[in-house]
Amino acid sequence: MPAFHSVSGSAAENLFIELFSETFGAEKAGYLYSQYHFYDIYQNSRYADFVLENGARRVAIEIDDEASHNKSLVASGKFYDDLLKQNSMVYLGWDVYRWAVRQMQIQPEAVKDELRIFLGSHPQFREIEDYLPKQRGKALDGSNLELKKHQLEALKSLQDMRDKCETIALLYHATGTGKTVTAVMDAKNCGGRVLFLAHTQELVNQATETFRKLWPSVSVGRYMESIKQPNTHVVCGSIQSVALHLDSFKDDAFDYLIVDEAHHAAADTYQKVLSFFKPSFTLGLTATPERTDDNNVILDIFKNTAHKLDIQTAVEIGELVPVRCIRIHTNIDLTKVRFNSVQYNIRDLESKIYVPERNKLIVDTWMQYVRDKRTVIFCASVKHARQVAEMFCEQGIRAAAVSGGMKQSERKEFQDKFVSREVPILCACDLLNEGWDCPEIEVLFMARPTMSKVLYTQQLGRGMRLYPEKESLMVFDFVDNASQYNMPQSLHRLFKLKEYKPGQLAVASSANKSAEAELYAKGEKPEALIDWPVDATDYELIDIFNWQEEAEGMISQMEFVRRVDVQSETIERYVREGRLVPDLVVPMSEHRTFKYFKEETLEKYAKEYGWTIIDDSNRKYMFLDMIRQMDMSYSYKPVLIKAILLYADERGRVKLDDIVSYFHSYYESRRDAGLVVEKKNSLFAKDDYTDKQDERNILANPFKRFEDMQMLRHTKTLGIVQVDEAVWKNLSKAEKAEIEKICDEKLEQYYSRFEPK
Repeated sequence: MPAFHSVSGSAAENLFIELFSETFGAEKAGYLYSQYHFYDIYQNSRYADFVLENGARRVAIEIDDEASHNKSLVASGKFYDDLLKQNSMVYLGWDVYRWAVRQMQIQPEAVKDELRIFLGSHPQFREIEDYLPKQRGKALDGSNLELKKHQLEALKSLQDMRDKCETIALLYHATGTGKTVTAVMDAKNCGGRVLFLAHTQELVNQATETFRKLWPSVSVGRYMESIKQPNTHVVCGSIQSVALHLDSFKDDAFDYLIVDEAHHAAADTYQKVLSFFKPSFTLGLTATPERTDDNNVILDIFKNTAHKLDIQTAVEIGELVPVRCIRIHTNIDLTKVRFNSVQYNIRDLESKIYVPERNKLIVDTWMQYVRDKRTVIFCASVKHARQVAEMFCEQGIRAAAVSGGMKQSERKEFQDKFVSREVPILCACDLLNEGWDCPEIEVLFMARPTMSKVLYTQQLGRGMRLYPEKESLMVFDFVDNASQYNMPQSLHRLFKLKEYKPGQLAVASSANKSAEAELYAKGEKPEALIDWPVDATDYELIDIFNWQEEAEGMISQMEFVRRVDVQSETIERYVREGRLVPDLVVPMSEHRTFKYFKEETLEKYAKEYGWTIIDDSNRKYMFLDMIRQMDMSYSYKPVLIKAILLYADERGRVKLDDIVSYFHSYYESRRDAGLVVEKKNSLFAKDDYTDKQDERNILANPFKRFEDMQMLRHTKTLGIVQVDEAVWKNLSKAEKAEIEKICDEKLEQYYSRFEPK
């Protein structure tokens, strides 16, 4: 149990989600996974307050009260235990960040600034996919075949794999037998964009020539050292360069990924890249290893590192069982339950669903539909699980409430009794989310309202494991009344199924779905439903509107400001006046809404009002144009830019104190040399100004114009000025030298005005 729950319940969790939403946008908060389960180095069960994936990095966030990590205020055992938890996260390769409840309450701006620094101003958040099956693949050994024959056999085998929905292959050929040629021809047969990775420049260059020779109809580029050609149809890159610049690529940029010398795949750099990209097919190449057991080791690395199968694909290829669904409508009203972009307010939710009538409906449903079938009921809390289990026991049905807080031996006892049918019902709060694998589960009751797609899918995955004679999993969705914007997840919302027939296959192969649809069209029930008291003619249309999915691909008002060359105040005013009309308005509370715009809406308003649209491809050039066209009412702008060039770190960040110091030394050196310092009304023309006055002058004058154009940002609480990351990371040494030269020329021209005629 995280420390903050003992002092403030879910309030701290909700406050962090609110700050996260204000920093990155409410639509991004859906990537936060709360109470994420993991094991420490001693294999003890643990929960991280929040976990998310940012690019190829997994990030853990811990929220604590101020006493939690103060050794003088807590028992030494608790203090050391918390250290073990954090160190175990680091050992797993996670980034770990911590904030205190009090800090979030009294320093919210500081927390938001730190989030931007730690996670990036424009992070690449992704869904955590631990609950999904691994990709399917196999190792192909072509080392004992003649050159031409083994290549043809390999190409046929690779296509056969794809026909069976397998997505990862490891190709073993002895050195010199043309494995690169085989890979190129297979990629050519597939036709999509290709990324070829190798660990030396020589291998990259060789692969580039092979692609150009065998596939002359497409562009082939390289990505290594100073050569960066990321937009060609085929990119041959060094693993080091690609790993260092993953933020320059989209995760779905390539359809086919080739890893040369795949026995290096165990290295962190390779795993970072493999886990980032989402190709349709991944091929590892290696010479036949001396030990045959290396085959499975390398293949396992590929399968464990690559993105997981989606549920629909896993069902299609027989990795998971199909799913049927019955929706049970309750009279519970969730419309007034407060929520953020991730979860309901737990106190509001408890007041609504902890009622005997709803719990009785759960018990009655089990008695009517699935009596004696092994069923897991997902409940909203430990308290809720106990209430439901007690009601079953009152009916003479053996049920147990299980949770992560129980002793492991006690949990195992109940799980064994569940498998043997001695206890046919488990009422679970969190225990089964952590990876307990029980393929014998026949039925799931989704009695826990949740807005989290990840949580719902993870719970669903507990029951989809294969088991002999298990035709399908039956899911009961308990559907409470809610508004469009706080609608809980359900099977139909998850898979975007607008039509509902009780017990119908919701997740299955297209062939099985079509066959079953024909039966329903005749008014007949599928054989699997003969024992289920449902009517084949029942039908319902479902509203599956999901604001987060609607907002996906749209531009938040926060992002709108960054995309056009006007000030944020102008955008806010135009929205208030109705001159900018959002495509989606999400009411999060009575006084708070989030606004989103389609890309074409942005383009329409930019054209209407004469704004320039800025994106990462032209931001650097707009910055360079700003430098070249600097107007010079004062000398401040080039002095600011020279200070940044001198002091900026690799991410374009400079301490404001260093800029102030540079301004002071620049103007004082002119004064000492007897040169004109500035205009008489300038602060720097005086000889008694303070550093604080200097700082205010910098932020009010030269900095403001760059800030309005979204080229520079001032992080007030950290005292840092930062060049936009898309600008700074793309500036070459030559361009920085050009900027400094322009600044010197601008200053020389400016001061020439003061020379006597």
